Amino acid sequence: MTEQLRIEQEVKQGKKIAHNAEAIWRWDTVTGVRRANRRSQFFVSKGSITAQSNILELGCGTGLFTELVYQKSGAKITAIDISDDLLEIAKKKYTHSVFEKMNASKLRFGNNEFDLVFGSSVLHHLDYQIALKEIFRVLKGGGKLVFAEPNLLNPHIFLQKKIPFLKRRAKDCPHETAFIRWKLKEDIESTGFVNVNIQPYDFLYPLIPNFAVSFISSVGGILEKLPLVREIAGSLIISAEKK
Repeated sequence: MTEQLRIEQEVKQGKKIAHNAEAIWRWDTVTGVRRANRRSQFFVSKGSITAQSNILELGCGTGLFTELVYQKSGAKITAIDISDDLLEIAKKKYTHSVFEKMNASKLRFGNNEFDLVFGSSVLHHLDYQIALKEIFRVLKGGGKLVFAEPNLLNPHIFLQKKIPFLKRRAKDCPHETAFIRWKLKEDIESTGFVNVNIQPYDFLYPLIPNFAVSFISSVGGILEKLPLVREIAGSLIISAEKK
């Protein structure tokens, strides 16, 4: 797939879902709120984000994680997305951060500019090997990347990403994929990053009934510690550092 076609599909998708994007992504449910808060806390803790941090968010969408990370850290955030429609929503909702339209594979920033680059479920939309090189370029020495991405070894994710009918029903872009953590780790290390850590996590399925959320969350915490079972968790939390 060409980069231009990829961008066209993402822009089209953004226009299609902008009116209720967070509902489509399941962030507006009781389960979704809990999952989003946990994910944003991973970004802050693994990224060592403070109020003095200058950070870049890729694929910010409607600004949900921009807001959550800002609430938890007070950091200076520049957030980018390729969709004008999603960015328009983010700009109206949040004034504490800078939102810009930009291709994550061709960042318009200087070298060694950011302390952290983060993103929620965005690398699997990109030619991620090109994006990793751009992330490496704009990070300062000692800077970090932290991303949360879908785990291809999760049965639900596998079916959704591999079966066209299910992919369309989930309103995914045709080129969306998911990751196997061992292969992704190799790719990140080959870009030049060190201290690469990819951890499977999250057994809290988005459609779990509200009354069962606390119980399933507790059980999920146990499953995440079991060596083989954890490999089929729904998400991967990815962190690495630039030398």
